[in-house]
Amino acid sequence: MFSAEWLSLREPADEAARSETLTHALADILLRDEVVRILDLASGTGANARYLVNRLRGEQQWLLTEHDPALLAAALPRLMAWADSQDVSVDRTADGIRLSRTNGAVCQIDMRRVDLAMLEHQELFMGRQLVTASALLDLVSERWMRRLAEHCRHARATAFFTLTYNGRIECDPVDSADSMIRDLVNRHQRTDKGFGPALGPAAPDAAERLFTEMGYDVRRAASDWILPPDASDLQRQLIEGWAVAAREIDEKRSDAIGVWRSRRLSLVDRRRSGIVVGHDDVLAISRD
Repeated sequence: MFSAEWLSLREPADEAARSETLTHALADILLRDEVVRILDLASGTGANARYLVNRLRGEQQWLLTEHDPALLAAALPRLMAWADSQDVSVDRTADGIRLSRTNGAVCQIDMRRVDLAMLEHQELFMGRQLVTASALLDLVSERWMRRLAEHCRHARATAFFTLTYNGRIECDPVDSADSMIRDLVNRHQRTDKGFGPALGPAAPDAAERLFTEMGYDVRRAASDWILPPDASDLQRQLIEGWAVAAREIDEKRSDAIGVWRSRRLSLVDRRRSGIVVGHDDVLAISRD
């Protein structure tokens, strides 16, 4: 669904946007566990693990799950390169890598190809203290998300979902066609992305509601992308992608969409463009 190049381009913006408050709260919750067993869903090239490993305490056992073999193939060298930059020793294992810190704490990161479309893999969840994903929930259906909440509840796992798109797009300077593009993009976000009719911008609210129904206390925090003029490569990719999505929803407005695209790209090229893309982070804590 996404290329390794796109995931690499967005990773710095993702890291800057994530909620530090919720991340610290998660680390405090998991502190009581001697070994934290973590399931990472739709892990791409492993960005979620790269962000969280050093922010969680103690020993960790990660299972990164991804359906796209190209992303799995890209994940290992990305993780190895990242690990080499840390104050750890790194060993290649049969299914991933093993990090050994100077304080003796070990982090095992395994990878597995898994088709999550039907989410019938309940065994993946068993014994997990944490189930996490990044930039996933807006792509799935309410039925899929309800099943996810059921699996987490059955495993009594904490759930942490970051960078869920919430429908907010703001461009500076404002263009008269911005609202049209945003509305068409948000309609496109609700089309099937492989997990049933996607929740799109409704995903943060749905996650809060469904996990609350499952007996969780849910905390939310903004994790907006705030892209300044010098984030030109990412802005350019967003504008191109939004134009394609808008045309797929309303081909009759293709000319107007093309004019909007040209105006916005001109601003990007002249370093006069700023873009905010709204996201929410969601932390669900079992009441047990």
